[in-house]
Amino acid sequence: MTLKTRLLATSAAIMIATTGAVYADGHATHPVTGETLASDQTFTYRDLDESPSIDPGMAEDSAGGDIVRDLFEGLFNQDAAGNLEPGVATGYVVSGDNLVYTFTLRDNAKWSNGDPVTAGDFEYAWKRAASPALASPYSWFIELMSVENASAVIAGDMEPSALGISATDDTTLEVRLSQPLPYFTQMLTHYTTFPVHQATVDAFGSDWTKPGNMVSNGAYVLTQHVPQEKLVRERNPMYWDNENTIIEKVTSLVINDENVALTRYLAGELDRTDVPAGQFPRLSAEYPAQAMSVPYACSYYYMFNLRDNGPEELKDPDVRKALSLAIDRDIITENVLAGGQKSAYTFTHWATAGFETPDIPMASMTQAARNEMAKDLLAQAGYGADNPLTIDLVYNTDEAHKSVAVAISQMWKQTLGVETTLANQEWQTFLEARSNGDFDVARGGWCADYNEASTFLDLMQSASGYNDSKYVNPEVDALLADAKTADNPQADYTAVEQIIAVDTPIMPIYHYASVKMFAENLEGWPFENFQQNWYSRDLYKIAK
Repeated sequence: MTLKTRLLATSAAIMIATTGAVYADGHATHPVTGETLASDQTFTYRDLDESPSIDPGMAEDSAGGDIVRDLFEGLFNQDAAGNLEPGVATGYVVSGDNLVYTFTLRDNAKWSNGDPVTAGDFEYAWKRAASPALASPYSWFIELMSVENASAVIAGDMEPSALGISATDDTTLEVRLSQPLPYFTQMLTHYTTFPVHQATVDAFGSDWTKPGNMVSNGAYVLTQHVPQEKLVRERNPMYWDNENTIIEKVTSLVINDENVALTRYLAGELDRTDVPAGQFPRLSAEYPAQAMSVPYACSYYYMFNLRDNGPEELKDPDVRKALSLAIDRDIITENVLAGGQKSAYTFTHWATAGFETPDIPMASMTQAARNEMAKDLLAQAGYGADNPLTIDLVYNTDEAHKSVAVAISQMWKQTLGVETTLANQEWQTFLEARSNGDFDVARGGWCADYNEASTFLDLMQSASGYNDSKYVNPEVDALLADAKTADNPQADYTAVEQIIAVDTPIMPIYHYASVKMFAENLEGWPFENFQQNWYSRDLYKIAK
């Protein structure tokens, strides 16, 4: 007995009998809203850093994910509210035991070179991502999805061919799970699961992602990439829904200084940029139609290096707890950032679907009480005026990260007498330092890969690929494993949050809001999508 599930077509999937050239003439109207479209249908936005990779199997940051979603398309996409909608897959069937998913792929999906997109392209991509030979920083995601034999393949104990995914034919893809996973299909909008064109990888090796080499299946193709400067993608005429794409060209500019980016935005050079820390109240008053703040599925935190060769003083949970208690999170959110962020005492973002924020004793205390407890804990650990605690704190280069780090170091100094050395690092260097354990305390930011609490809490699992603290707690591992098969995992999530609030391997500081400036004539942004997963093909500019 099987349960058959098919995704309903949405207005975005309806074929409109027009061409891209019509949209660019300045007189066309949007096929759904009827708005008059501008003649300029380009989208230019600011990124803080150069992404480490735009290879779906190697990408690991949110900015890179934005680019990959334009260049490639997976089984499913998300609509403006974050719900699943058809991508390459048009529907799927689930076995009675919820262990086998059989996806039907559309027969009109093509690669940018005209080749058909087949189920074999997905099989190749998933097995490649799980292969130790690729050493993907996101290989653990395949394991997180509970794909059959993923753990053994990633560990090198089984060949990639043993991974539980196979192409039955060109338009039928079968995925076998090791255990039922209620949110499995939600995970299929993540770039690690996107298809890859094997012939291109075989032909160009690590250079396959360069302009002129890359073959992709998304709404856009890569036309220019100047590292540390800009990346340009333009409409893919082979994309199955190209007729409904309106934006012709997308350019992401790497601008490290958010104030410089704001200046360029106000000069009309950018259609979207980040609001600098502390400036949202002013900008929202001056530009009420352009300054926007909405909940965003990311958590900002500091992590401790708990490796065997890490700082001895930070192995004491009382020291870590004292440092966390002494952070006045309300000052960070209300004064330093002032953009709608919320103070965090749990790792999981408060707005995560189905998540009930548990009672964390620290959250209900006054800051004065937290400070007193922090002083007592640090004194009991042997640190004080005669023996001050010293800490090296690293963060990736950004004025907002610097402002937060300076504020927290001052709080530690004033409340606890802690001496903090601050160091900023370029993004790639920073990622490597965290991965290698070259830090005492490091800035962390985690954005949800799917809208469920495990996307945050699984980072606390001992073997997680992004457990850069190297925190190990068998009880936490057991709770997270149980949550994957529980009818209601909230009790497990509550227990994990309460345990890490005591152990303090990380210090949650605030839950993100997406605080940005948008050009007044830019439409189609998915403000209601909690993950803020956006697709340039859904954007458009209206005539002024």
